[in-house]
Amino acid sequence: MQFKHPELLYALFLLLIPILIHLFQLRRFKKVDFTNVAFLKKVTIQTRKSSQLKKWITLLLRLLALACIIIAFAQPFTATKTALNTEKETVIYIDNSFSLQAKGANGPLLTRALQDLYELKIDAETLSWFTNTETRKNVSVQDFKSEILSVDYSSNQLALSEVVLKANQLFSPSNASEKRLILVSDFQQQERFPEIPENVTINTVALQPVNTNNISIDSVFIASKTGKNIQLKALVSATGNTPEGVALSLYKNSDLVAKTAIDFSNSNENSATFDIENTSEFNGTLELMDANLIYDNKLYFSINSPKKIKVLAINEAESGYLERLFNQDEFEFTQQTQNTLSYNEIPNQDFIILNELTAIPASLTSAIQSFTNAGGTMVLIPSPNAKLDDYNNLLTNLGMGRFTNKISTEKQITQIVFDHPLYQDVFEKQVVNFQYPTVQSYYQTATNARAVLKFEDGNPFIFQKNNTYAFSAPINTENANFQSSPLIVPTLYNMALQSLALPKLYYTIDVQNSFDVPVQLMEDQILEIKDSATAFIPLQQTKANKVTITTTEEPSNAGIYTITNKNEAVSKISYNYNRAESNLQYITIDNWEGVTTTTSIASLLDDIQEQNNINSFWKWFLIFAILFLILEMLVLKFIK
Repeated sequence: MQFKHPELLYALFLLLIPILIHLFQLRRFKKVDFTNVAFLKKVTIQTRKSSQLKKWITLLLRLLALACIIIAFAQPFTATKTALNTEKETVIYIDNSFSLQAKGANGPLLTRALQDLYELKIDAETLSWFTNTETRKNVSVQDFKSEILSVDYSSNQLALSEVVLKANQLFSPSNASEKRLILVSDFQQQERFPEIPENVTINTVALQPVNTNNISIDSVFIASKTGKNIQLKALVSATGNTPEGVALSLYKNSDLVAKTAIDFSNSNENSATFDIENTSEFNGTLELMDANLIYDNKLYFSINSPKKIKVLAINEAESGYLERLFNQDEFEFTQQTQNTLSYNEIPNQDFIILNELTAIPASLTSAIQSFTNAGGTMVLIPSPNAKLDDYNNLLTNLGMGRFTNKISTEKQITQIVFDHPLYQDVFEKQVVNFQYPTVQSYYQTATNARAVLKFEDGNPFIFQKNNTYAFSAPINTENANFQSSPLIVPTLYNMALQSLALPKLYYTIDVQNSFDVPVQLMEDQILEIKDSATAFIPLQQTKANKVTITTTEEPSNAGIYTITNKNEAVSKISYNYNRAESNLQYITIDNWEGVTTTTSIASLLDDIQEQNNINSFWKWFLIFAILFLILEMLVLKFIK
């Protein structure tokens, strides 16, 4: 128990005065003699005993009454440390990710939570709050309530560690203040619980849906392509108790072109196939009807008019394997000899192969350097009779290092850098029992470039820096069997594909995406990305015959967008939300030690009020004082 005015308790020492008066009475008794002495002695003894008892009881009641009055004026109370701290800081995190679209007992979880927060009575003049996309620091409670109902869903979802870190930045550095962090979320997380910062109290409101049912369009890709048709394959998944089948519709722009049923009777994952004409661009939307999560019911994709990647081979060796490899619809393949080479054609290419040239003249070195500086991709395959001075001049200018000397020893190519972009999607697993290709001779290299393929001793067989690749050995059939190896197709094919990274069917919002737009811009011209409602200028790098675009935070809404140059459409591009939240699985927040958990914001309010309650007892002591005074009057009146 604590006292608001503890200095008044010194008045309790005054209670010694009536005690001393009672013990040392100043009144003297005068003896008077009577007859019938025996009778009077008996009466005197009885009277004195009853009088002494009455006085002790009266004294006790008076002391208790005075003590209660003094304690009442000292104003006793009980309270927690939190309630006593007058310097309080409150930070609220509101999870507005798409999983909060799930239905609770009173409607969508986020909508209900925002309404409850609006009605919440917060004992603070200012507070800070943030969502996955917005942050407000030290705003008034009134401003908080005026803004809270406009919070919308976001494709971004902060991890718990990020939430705690961001909240800690919103608190003041003062150690004297009482800091409270309120987390309102469904806690659809998969990470370990973070440590709670010192002097921070965390309250969580675990929002719970009434069910975890959901159907999601996970992805779409081109399964096959011919000159006339494109076969699209869409993957659809379901969680919880789902219907046996659901209709999946395909739209071109706003026109329905196909519809099929997805069967979930035997599995929670299934697919659907659509055939479309391979004649022009196709801006498509896949759509299904599901009443649970809404954000994953649509998936947008764009197929632009095909743009061929220009590949030029400058040969001084057999090139039949290059013809077979690049005789595809994706490429426009041309080849020339060094003697017939037209230097004017080099800037117009996307991918150039220097195929075992004996000598590389300075003019070609200069043209290749300009080509790569402008964003073109080049691969160098050395000749068995290479003039190392010419080669090293080119390699040095490209920052690739140099060849030191030729070694005529058979060596195996045994090490594949599986995480290199050329091989990321080639192998299902890291192969260890591969039929390794061999070379009969190779060039020793001195380079700090990144290795793509390595010899058995760890030296690079193919190395790369930026958009330039180089082999360290000839790959003609007399020197190597690399042409018959399964590695040659993904190696050269992916080099060519990545030389012009044409837009994919779609990209994911809130992650870094990069792609090339095959367009030539004049000086000071820029590309813009827009739809019917929004427009923004992305990060872009202009090169000789293409523009490399990078997007991260924008766009924020899923849909089909147009890339424009001076309001003239160049190509289409689609964005979709990440499907990570489609599987409605949650962590058990009760396992987070040191955190108080409730299931509703109303319950949270009760907990906070209980922690902030100050229990005052002065009224009770005043009542007891009056009660003791009443008892004293009764004793004086009825006890003789």
